[in-house]
Amino acid sequence: MLDAIAAVTREAGEHALRRSREGFRRWDKAPGHPVSEVDLEVDRLLRERLGGLDPDAGWLSEETVDDPARLARKRVWVVDPIDGTRDFIRGRSGWCVSVALVEDGSATVGVLHAPARDELWTAERGRGARLNGAPVRASDRTELAGARFPIDELPRGERLFRAVAKPNSIALRMAMVAAGEADLLATARWGSEWDLAAAGLLVEEAGGVATDALGRALRFNGPGARVFGVLAAAAGIHAAAVANHGERARAGAGAG
Repeated sequence: MLDAIAAVTREAGEHALRRSREGFRRWDKAPGHPVSEVDLEVDRLLRERLGGLDPDAGWLSEETVDDPARLARKRVWVVDPIDGTRDFIRGRSGWCVSVALVEDGSATVGVLHAPARDELWTAERGRGARLNGAPVRASDRTELAGARFPIDELPRGERLFRAVAKPNSIALRMAMVAAGEADLLATARWGSEWDLAAAGLLVEEAGGVATDALGRALRFNGPGARVFGVLAAAAGIHAAAVANHGERARAGAGAG
């Protein structure tokens, strides 16, 4: 199944890359939330192809009107047709197609295809994580001080972390943690399941830890399809990161 899902995800990514070189319509579906006609094309392609692989699985996608019938399904596809749409629209490379197969609330297969970066990330529960077929491992860092954080610019006065370049796609930033290219990624705002399902499995299968912003296990196919933030980190610093992140995270959770 992993190989079949990876093939479909690659097909979707290659379609998006071809379309990125052509003219396409784009608009804001809500203030600050851009979308393009290519997002919708990829969504349709994925639904058709993945539905053929597992017709009994439910469907949850950023670009499809949610159908509550998915809640009764044992398995569900959790998909972001283009994660990092801002980079896609601007002609940058920091976007990917994200596909996860979730069973009983946990991701069992996760695939990211970032065609503009020539990256295919794959993970299967209990079988490790890979980038272009080669195993990846999260870093063995045990001290929070000096941890590498993918961000454009650290807040003024922030001396605990080191900034490393980030793609727009949050899934690819999590993949950086899985590959040991970053030590920590943390957000403290409400987000969506499709942002995290595939990439969270990558982090876990690479030996890291991925939770919500409060350190709680990630669960998917919930009624609102919402997750309170993410904290993906090397295993040796995850607990310290939760403690460091806690006050801001709790304040954000209350705001949601």
